[in-house]
Amino acid sequence: MNHYERKISRTVRERKLLDCRLEVKELDATGIFAGYGSVFNLVDSQRDMVLPGAFLDSIRTQSRGVKLLWQHDAKEPIGVIEELREDEQGLYVRGRLLMDIARAREAYALLKEGVVSGLSIGYSPVRYRIDADSGVRLLAKVDLWEISLVTFPANDAARVTVVKGEDATATARLARALDRALTVLWG
Repeated sequence: MNHYERKISRTVRERKLLDCRLEVKELDATGIFAGYGSVFNLVDSQRDMVLPGAFLDSIRTQSRGVKLLWQHDAKEPIGVIEELREDEQGLYVRGRLLMDIARAREAYALLKEGVVSGLSIGYSPVRYRIDADSGVRLLAKVDLWEISLVTFPANDAARVTVVKGEDATATARLARALDRALTVLWG
């Protein structure tokens, strides 16, 4: 055996196979999503512009009371808001669809496929002014009462950016992780 062959034999591992069955009965979707319910300093289709700080009081006083709805329909709550905060971009929201609700499962499927990706807010203006030149309503403070998953958001930049759930790729990741673990275990 020459030097080159010895080097190869040291780097190639012999793999042993362990015959075992892995049966995945069901992988539950978590229904977690995140994105922006509103993005600051953009004029929306209603001629409104939300200014930074507009949600701070509302978040502080009623963040638990803000509802998660389907298409602004008060008869269609579909989940819960788990995190709500302002950052430099806008109103960040992390929500969880309640997968026991049929409409939430439908919404999740539409989110996963990118068919629905919009977010929209339901609010009452508290402090605002109308720009004399443009006619745009500048919202300095709002009373936020709901965030909806929508097909067409008024603020086109208000979108879901992350949808989490278990799917076929999770099964593939699990198989790779098991393969690595067995390789380490059995050499």
